[in-house]
Amino acid sequence: MQRYETIFIIDPDLSEEGRAPVVERIVQLIPQQNGVLVEEDHWGARKLAYPIRKKQRGYYLRLDYCGNGPLVDELERFCRIDERLLKYMTIKLADDVDVDQIQAEMAERAAAKAAAESGVSGEVDEAGGSGEGDEAGSHAKDQDADSDEASSDDNDDDDNVDQDDEKDKE
Repeated sequence: MQRYETIFIIDPDLSEEGRAPVVERIVQLIPQQNGVLVEEDHWGARKLAYPIRKKQRGYYLRLDYCGNGPLVDELERFCRIDERLLKYMTIKLADDVDVDQIQAEMAERAAAKAAAESGVSGEVDEAGGSGEGDEAGSHAKDQDADSDEASSDDNDDDDNVDQDDEKDKE
């Protein structure tokens, strides 16, 4: 199986109720053709770079999925037939992907998202911090020290240039 990404531009004049059947039909095509939907990303209505069918805006939808050539052919056939779709573009992201690994990653993302929504945070150490902030703070101090050293080196270079200019004047 290959991994693909398709971006669809849907007619912006459609209401949410009018757009939902189009999106639903596109999403249903993927499992019908033995594919796996990895991610559905609604970008929303945006200004187009150039007018398409006299429209200045379009509703963007991005699908990340795994499948084979016939799946892409069927999606693109549907896009050519349906006049509610202004444009589409399919890109092959990878060849020979492991679908089981991708599904495991999807499950991890879903679990992380559910944990974030429920308000569960990382473990807290005894001092009341997460421990990560302490390392970040010391790292920031190291960077400040490095920048101080760099600025003092820059000042030395400026002094050398001034001395050279004085010699040239003589």
